[in-house]
Amino acid sequence: MTGGRCVVFGYSEVGVRCLKALHSLGAELALVVTHEDDPAEHRWYGSVADTARDLGVPVTMPASAADPALRSSIERIAPDFIFSFYYRHMIAPELLALAGRGALNMHGSLLPKFRGRAPVNWAVAKGATETGATLHHMVGKPDAGDIVGQLAVPILGDDTAQEVFGKVLVAAEVVLWRAWPALLRGDAPRLPQDLSQGSYFGRRRPEDGRIDWRASAREVHDLVRAVAPPYPGAFTDLPEGRLFIHRTRRLGRTGATADDRHARARIVLREDRALIECADGEHLALLDGKMGDLSALEWLRRRGSSPLVLPDGPTA
Repeated sequence: MTGGRCVVFGYSEVGVRCLKALHSLGAELALVVTHEDDPAEHRWYGSVADTARDLGVPVTMPASAADPALRSSIERIAPDFIFSFYYRHMIAPELLALAGRGALNMHGSLLPKFRGRAPVNWAVAKGATETGATLHHMVGKPDAGDIVGQLAVPILGDDTAQEVFGKVLVAAEVVLWRAWPALLRGDAPRLPQDLSQGSYFGRRRPEDGRIDWRASAREVHDLVRAVAPPYPGAFTDLPEGRLFIHRTRRLGRTGATADDRHARARIVLREDRALIECADGEHLALLDGKMGDLSALEWLRRRGSSPLVLPDGPTA
């Protein structure tokens, strides 16, 4: 099905995949708006700008979505649709109003849950067992407009955020693919959101990976997998340096009683493996991590067999 003049605001791998999906669907891609890469950020995802150029679509990278020249360009294009695919800035209502048939955003959660920034990371960090992708109309409040379509994906107990993000990528592609014919016909569904049944979370920063060792084993495990590489990683600061913990597995109490609690969480070496004895008495296997240039396990071996007592709180 062809037609539908589009202006696409996009970034990250969701931007790449959804842009390709629109191209395959025959949409008329008039302009792609994206960001300059942040030199301080490790970019492990594809480039929307490069993808647009490969597809022969004009690209612009304004400093802000409020750039007057950008508005003039979009007014001249007179798009049927404006799409936002992981674009990192809010698009002003007056700009959204330039879309003749709708301005829509692809969000990486099952709205109204996990509105806001870094929805996949937050879903994993909060122990959610499913998330997904939602295509919705954009309004003045972030991630609050009527839903056109969504698709759920599971979050398995040991999934990292990157693994979940891979599932959300496919879900986003499917949701857009399914919705496009109805958008062109003008009969796509519009389901209002009940924001009281959802949640909103802000931007995550590397410091948010600091482990609070007063937390339960499940909470520590969820944080580790929520920020595992290529994200900055979960960590704890010790006198010897910063210990990164990149992958864990929940082991339960491994013989401890239900009333067993540790005054302080600690890491012990047992039969050539590292176990984290958490404050709630449950244990985690430490499967991957780093201290400086050494793997966590090698560093622990070198420091000796005595248990490593961990800091009390998140700011230790």
